[in-house]
Amino acid sequence: QVKVVESGGGLVQTGGSLRLSCAASGFTFSTYVMGWFRQAPGKERDFVATISRTGNITYYADSVKGRFTISRDNAKNTVFLQMNNLKPEDTAVYYCAAARAGVVSTAPRQYVYWGQGTQVTVSS
Repeated sequence: QVKVVESGGGLVQTGGSLRLSCAASGFTFSTYVMGWFRQAPGKERDFVATISRTGNITYYADSVKGRFTISRDNAKNTVFLQMNNLKPEDTAVYYCAAARAGVVSTAPRQYVYWGQGTQVTVSS
């Protein structure tokens, strides 16, 4: 049974930090590209960050580059998203996902396993 469970969301003030975690099980984690996406109310789900199977390649949306860092621990089947200098426009539900294809991936359609999401709210 595949499980992808995000945690670490919450309410933070502008300029603050949060660290999201995503624990995966039920599939061979180290063979999947992992990604973070987010969806604000009334908007489409947007790509945030992705990391290759070994963690040596990462890619970010321009809107978060320099503020967010994605990492993974294959021994613990976990991927992280460190978010610094948060802004109100970062407010969204954040989703973790796993993709079989590619080296890294920004396209939601390539991701086969998704978590339920964790809410991040940044107050101004």
